[in-house]
Amino acid sequence: MQRWRGLENLPGGWGRCVATIGVFDGVHRGHSELIGRAVSLAEQRGVPSVLMTFDPHPSEVVRPGSHPAQLTTLRRKAELVEQLGVDVFCVLPFTPELSKVPADEFVHEVLVDRLHVAAVVVGENFTFGHKAAGNVDLLRRLGSRFGFTVEGAKLVTAAGAGEADAGSEITFSSTYIRACIDAGDVAAAAAALGRPHRLEGIVVRGDRRGRELGFPTANLSTPRFAAIPADGIYAGRFTLLGSDRTLTAAISVGTNPTFSGRERRVEAYVLDVDEDFYGQRVGFDFVTHLRGMEKFTSTDALIATMHEDVRRTRELLDDA
Repeated sequence: MQRWRGLENLPGGWGRCVATIGVFDGVHRGHSELIGRAVSLAEQRGVPSVLMTFDPHPSEVVRPGSHPAQLTTLRRKAELVEQLGVDVFCVLPFTPELSKVPADEFVHEVLVDRLHVAAVVVGENFTFGHKAAGNVDLLRRLGSRFGFTVEGAKLVTAAGAGEADAGSEITFSSTYIRACIDAGDVAAAAAALGRPHRLEGIVVRGDRRGRELGFPTANLSTPRFAAIPADGIYAGRFTLLGSDRTLTAAISVGTNPTFSGRERRVEAYVLDVDEDFYGQRVGFDFVTHLRGMEKFTSTDALIATMHEDVRRTRELLDDA
């Protein structure tokens, strides 16, 4: 898969393509269906498939301070998109100037003059251009004028899998998934994502209290806008990025109230492995919520509960 930033240096002889456009935060099951349709249509027409996304998130440019919690880093998004068969991952820098481009100019300048689109596949609720004035109907009208087709894909729905929405119909969306993660319902988030929610970052030094208790942990330095689950203990996976090593882990999110902690941390105790992961890029995959964060009256009570957390993590995940 080719990776572009901006459209200033397209390959020589660039012909037509099928494009899909969006933020695609999370690359969830709804996104996967949409992207899959674009890839399939590109194959049918014998042209490349292009996924165009934006960085930073448009909300942060249009309304500074409103950046939503981020489900996937740009690097992770590219990896997931590549797995879906996309030929080109194009990141368009979202600037104040771009935010003011009228919808019809965006289509003419970006989709027609630069990308030479033969077809565009977007969600039925897709909006674009200055003040989000453009929609799928406008895109279709412009497509008729400039010679490309438009598909507005329906949103993907399914029966709710979360504690609060079990049995009800939910629409797969990044907003819904963020709400699940914020509530600690990582199982529901995984059902909508099609995989466990992952936090990526660098392992940094902690206060080493876990090692003193017999549970050495890897402390994760997370990106600024990362979608961090609610405080509590989770059964999950620990992956050394860039390798094929994935290990079972009990993951803690919170301030460590037993020791009057104030800094909110994300740390993982990797089962059956005694290694120092300091400085390495890793991913924490949140599979199941085990319990909320608690303040214990004694260190012995805390250690006993941590042993139970490890036992349950092993029971839930070792055979998964």
